[in-house]
Amino acid sequence: MVNSQSMPLSGIIKLKRVFKTRYFARWMRKTELTDATLCDAVQEMSLGLIDADLGGGLVKKRVGLAGRGKRGGARTLVATNKNKRWFFVFGFEKNERANIDVDELAALQELAAELLVRTDEELKIAIADGALKEICHEH
Repeated sequence: MVNSQSMPLSGIIKLKRVFKTRYFARWMRKTELTDATLCDAVQEMSLGLIDADLGGGLVKKRVGLAGRGKRGGARTLVATNKNKRWFFVFGFEKNERANIDVDELAALQELAAELLVRTDEELKIAIADGALKEICHEH
């Protein structure tokens, strides 16, 4: 058994495939978020620590930013089957906006449904063309 106090949560992710979309990666560059922080968030979510289940395979997870913690940090929206596949699809800083609107939610739920049925071959193609970037695999 791994002691999570001696190893960051990102170091114990096994068999999960974690991705970020091109759009999310572009937004992320404007923040202080790191891939390691996202990997830690996935580990927390896999343990049931999800801030909101938005339905349609979409969940909301708060992540901390340097000096602001989770409460004043960023919100990430993740398409997931809550098992082996996690796709970071949308993010915003708490000081930028309070939440997403109904139309955005519907569009993101559609995207989640599309991402979650992709085959391994389709994921490989999306990675090769830059639409998706796989993270957490080096931990």
